[in-house]
Amino acid sequence: MFDQHFLVDESYLNRIVAAAELRSGDVVLEIGAGVGNLTKKLAQKAKRVIAIERDPILINVLHDHFDDIKNIDIVEGDALKVDFPEFDKVVSNLPYSISSEITFKLLHHNFKLGILMYQYEFAARMVSTPNCKDYSRLTVNTYYFSDASILMKVPKEAFQPVPEVYSAVVKIVPRPTPFRVRDEAFFMEFVAAVFSQRRKKIRNAILNTNYILKIPSIRELIAQLPKNLMDKRAENLTPEQLAEIANLIVDLRSKSS
Repeated sequence: MFDQHFLVDESYLNRIVAAAELRSGDVVLEIGAGVGNLTKKLAQKAKRVIAIERDPILINVLHDHFDDIKNIDIVEGDALKVDFPEFDKVVSNLPYSISSEITFKLLHHNFKLGILMYQYEFAARMVSTPNCKDYSRLTVNTYYFSDASILMKVPKEAFQPVPEVYSAVVKIVPRPTPFRVRDEAFFMEFVAAVFSQRRKKIRNAILNTNYILKIPSIRELIAQLPKNLMDKRAENLTPEQLAEIANLIVDLRSKSS
């Protein structure tokens, strides 16, 4: 059953469904439906539930439980590879091993609200702020696409089998990016590069990762960037400041080409 831990505590299941603020017209995506504990409660409130599960054994369990329920669509497949249909909200106890990849796949879709269960440490990195140990590439990328907040911490005992870590439910509200980037692909690449060298000053982080960034005349270009930003580390810079540096690099690179 891969890395899934099934949420069995009724009070937490009910709190998750309540947080989704489901309406009778909502189409809900559930990733990692497991044995259907959450699926059933979602179907009682939503117009339709699309339940994705990759484990063939669990697929059989879901069909046994829900084949007679008309507003549940069971999809067998890997959520990282399946094309998502249109949906209004995503509510899931996510398999923790795909947390990062599935979150960014979701954030490239158009939806109203996500209520998602993560490992607590992962959730803390999603909602962190600069100058904190949890502030990371994940923080910046999440902030680029959405407002995220931790709704509740969930104890190990709420699951079967019991995991080794605490979990947290995160509320994600997609919104337009709050700052401008000239080249989104480069910005994402830049953020990944400088956070891979998070203990280095930005100047050195850019130099050390230019095999990824491929910035021509790198030393000359860095000399033209604001010294007050170059002397800081990635973990000390706001997403807006990181975007400022990335935008300047894009502009300077285009002028020199």
